[in-house]
Amino acid sequence: MPIAVMLDATGGPEVLQPRDVALAAPGAGEVQIRQTVVGVNFIDIYFRSGLYPVPATPATLGFEGAGRIEAVGPGVTRLRPGDRVAYGGMPLGAYAEARNLPETRLIVLPDGISDAAAASSMLRGLTAHMLLHTVRAVRPGDWLLVHAAAGGLGQMLTRWAKRLGAGVIGTVGSEAKMAPARAAGADEVLLRGDRGWIERARQIADGKGVHLAVDGIGGAMLAETLACVRPFGIAASLGQPAGPIPPVRVEDLGFARAIGLMRPSVIAYANDPDLYRRGTTDLLAVLEDGLANPIGAAFPLREAARAHAELGAGRTTGSVILTV
Repeated sequence: MPIAVMLDATGGPEVLQPRDVALAAPGAGEVQIRQTVVGVNFIDIYFRSGLYPVPATPATLGFEGAGRIEAVGPGVTRLRPGDRVAYGGMPLGAYAEARNLPETRLIVLPDGISDAAAASSMLRGLTAHMLLHTVRAVRPGDWLLVHAAAGGLGQMLTRWAKRLGAGVIGTVGSEAKMAPARAAGADEVLLRGDRGWIERARQIADGKGVHLAVDGIGGAMLAETLACVRPFGIAASLGQPAGPIPPVRVEDLGFARAIGLMRPSVIAYANDPDLYRRGTTDLLAVLEDGLANPIGAAFPLREAARAHAELGAGRTTGSVILTV
């Protein structure tokens, strides 16, 4: 009987507990996948803590993984047992040894992409694709501000943006995280705790500010992020591990500033069939072409609570995975 890491109520990492589960045969249009690697993302922490509501309890968290197909249900024509696949997006339930998923959610992996690379890249890669191609069509010469540039999303976003010819200013919370951000290709890396970092970022970006700022920190940081954006640029607010975001007055974005603010959702992006197909196709292409996505920490599936504690405390760099 496979195990899944489940929660009966929201709370701290300790609410995540492994337990045996009965897994039914795949239904019509479904496949059963035996997972090898599962990705851990900040959005998982938001669901675990109750910031985002789980549909029902008990619940199994997680939005990305990779493995091999064990069985297919009626009507499945594109996939076969033994195929190596990966996925990102809804439905919840990745923290498990095995699970059933719609055939449409699964992407066949080429030989050149490992399970670990795929499982740690699907949600981050779709997020990067959404930011660089939909939130703003990034062009050569554009400047990006990327907070948490040493993290999994920060490094992937930096590497992909550089491939598009953009300049990247990364910010980090400690000197220890400056080296990974630089290794990802950031043109400049700034400490967010330093006085004057906002003006420094503006000066680096042609003295005008950045075209796209990506804020996955939240709290009071969003106001500082907006101050780094040039007129007719855009800020994307992705998350809030630093706490609730104070209200932003629309009037404060207009007149002389003329900047945009968006709260994009990678889950909504992945739920759109056309965007999901386009995003995953482009993602696999850049991964095959050598786009690196370093894995900073790996934990056994049963230790998902420890993975959450390390990620939530900011003690990781790169992507975080669970091994099955």
